[in-house]
Amino acid sequence: MKNEIIGYVGSGRFAEADAKKLTGINLAFGELHNDGSLTVAGRQDKIDLIPQIRQWNPQLRIILSIVQKERDAFTRCCADETLRRTAAESMADAVVRYDLDGVDLDWEYPCVPSNGSMVSPEDRHNFTLLCAEIRKALTEKENGRHYYLTIAAGADLYYVNCVELPELMDYLDYINVMTYDLKCGFHALAGHHTALYSNRGDVFSNSCAQALALFESRGVPADRLLMGAAFYSRKWTDLADNENHGLLVLCPKGGGYGPDYEILVRDYLNQNGFTAYWDDEAQAPWLFDGSTFLSYDDPRSLAAKAAYVKEKGYGGIFYWEHKCDGTGVLLDTLYKGFKE
Repeated sequence: MKNEIIGYVGSGRFAEADAKKLTGINLAFGELHNDGSLTVAGRQDKIDLIPQIRQWNPQLRIILSIVQKERDAFTRCCADETLRRTAAESMADAVVRYDLDGVDLDWEYPCVPSNGSMVSPEDRHNFTLLCAEIRKALTEKENGRHYYLTIAAGADLYYVNCVELPELMDYLDYINVMTYDLKCGFHALAGHHTALYSNRGDVFSNSCAQALALFESRGVPADRLLMGAAFYSRKWTDLADNENHGLLVLCPKGGGYGPDYEILVRDYLNQNGFTAYWDDEAQAPWLFDGSTFLSYDDPRSLAAKAAYVKEKGYGGIFYWEHKCDGTGVLLDTLYKGFKE
């Protein structure tokens, strides 16, 4: 894979101009149930748009991204041979029924209970078994057409320790490494949530470059790794001002979700008390008004990410989420970055 640009598309508009700049979209979301069945009711509007999208860009890859409806659906389905087969067949049937190009598993995360999921240490191996069963079911449906199986993966050491790499790559086409929320609700330190590189002053060091290198070190080929970009911001509040304008300052609580990029441009960027700053070391922007810190991607940081991905031979860039930038500037930046 090379120079992929993939957008997660949920609610909100999706236009012909978008389809012609992307190589793929992940429809968010289909939902896996405890009994192995799959529903897509929440995305029927985008399912209905598929014939039109095919006309706009016949080469565009359309994949259904799947989350769990119940908090233990993935763990339960992975652990049982019959449920693995049922889940795999449900996904393969949906691919054929809706004229999709494959499925993306968005399980956050195997073995990890901190997001409220019911999980098990056995998830690590059982996830491989599930992916093997899905690959088998997709292959049986192909009839000369390749169907894709991908996953969205956490961008840190905990994730690679909770799945079987590189065994999974026998079944997966590529991995979307979620190199955003690197600072989030788990971190009471205001910092970059999707920086290309780490700032040396960051005691909780992580970055896009560091995360992809980690996956490579565990046996995943570079061209089957996609870097994540954020079309939204993360926000820390009630900070004390200092000479770093809020960067890497401890605060009373973790970073919640901030405004989408479109709203940042409209209401925050060098206005309403906020000043824009740039971290040359991390290749990342932030906004600060004396007490509130906002971390996000902008055209400059995305251009740097695209250049890095091309230089290192990674598969491309994907982003969450399409509706967050009605200006179209961020997608246009990625498109130009890979065309140059």
